[in-house]
Amino acid sequence: MNIDNLVHTYFKDCSSLPIIEVFDNENIYDVYVDIVKTLKHSPDIELSVLQLLSYCFYEILDNVLTHSGKQTGTVMILYEPSHSRIRILVADDGIGIQRSLSENETYKDISEAEAIRICLEDKVTDGKGLGYGLYSTSCLIKNAGIVLEIHSGKHLLHIDEEKEIVSDISHWQGTIIYFELHTDKEIDPNSILEHRTDAEAEFNETFIDTSDIDELW
Repeated sequence: MNIDNLVHTYFKDCSSLPIIEVFDNENIYDVYVDIVKTLKHSPDIELSVLQLLSYCFYEILDNVLTHSGKQTGTVMILYEPSHSRIRILVADDGIGIQRSLSENETYKDISEAEAIRICLEDKVTDGKGLGYGLYSTSCLIKNAGIVLEIHSGKHLLHIDEEKEIVSDISHWQGTIIYFELHTDKEIDPNSILEHRTDAEAEFNETFIDTSDIDELW
């Protein structure tokens, strides 16, 4: 995987370099926790955005190891406080979205462009998962997002406030998920996730230190 090319393509206009981590089945949880804790230490990031991002972020990492056919993936993340924005990229050099979905009989004849369009829909899966990870991410983007891009094979899906288009692009072996979020918007994580899971409680249990509160009693 060409890390330098990814940095140049997605972070070239940034004043600093992103955090870059390679993850696999052994360290996926540690990478996830370390990155979320780093963001949590930034007081200007709205807590509700971080709660929903935390849920979606792990789902995206897990998707790589579950669906790509590869044992590792790469994550890049950059918080830009001056712009109230987080940039996140998760990439793999696996089989790509079309080949993954075609393992499900329902999508066996789907084109690459169609696969990239429908992978954000609810319950669309290759049969190895629930098909909720990218759908929940699309819900996050609709409520706090700036842009979402999915690049797999020779096609790129671009979504922003004005348009949603799939275009032909240079080939990427595998899948790139890239998105930017507002960090200063207050949202309702559990409502956005249609109360399928308690993202707020999951985040608080993992990342909120209650020891100071306990000492008061």
